[in-house]
Amino acid sequence: MTAITASDKIVLEQPCPIRDVLDRIGDQWSLLILEALAPGTLRFNALMREIGDISKQMLSRTLKQLEQDGFITRTLYPEVPPRVEYTLTPLGLSFLEPMQQLVAWADTHHRTIVAARIRYEAAQTKT
Repeated sequence: MTAITASDKIVLEQPCPIRDVLDRIGDQWSLLILEALAPGTLRFNALMREIGDISKQMLSRTLKQLEQDGFITRTLYPEVPPRVEYTLTPLGLSFLEPMQQLVAWADTHHRTIVAARIRYEAAQTKT
């Protein structure tokens, strides 16, 4: 009989691995952060400028979640003032290609989706 490890227990606790991963990367900010880090390492304020309309609290929270899931690494340099840099991990880098395909698909089909929403709303108001 094979022993169950701590990581096996964590995996077994997740009811749906697909939903578990997609819930994280499909939130409002994760894809934008990963895309911003695609060219290379950035500091916190540079990420803030790159993304634009994210609050400091939300950026900090999302960076912690991405670090927790292994998509990015956070490096703290003991300087005055402290310098913190964020970089994609091999896992984060491996996600760039499918992420960019999804972004391209969304860009290609956005007008069609918006038109479908408008048709749907028009049909709902007629009933």
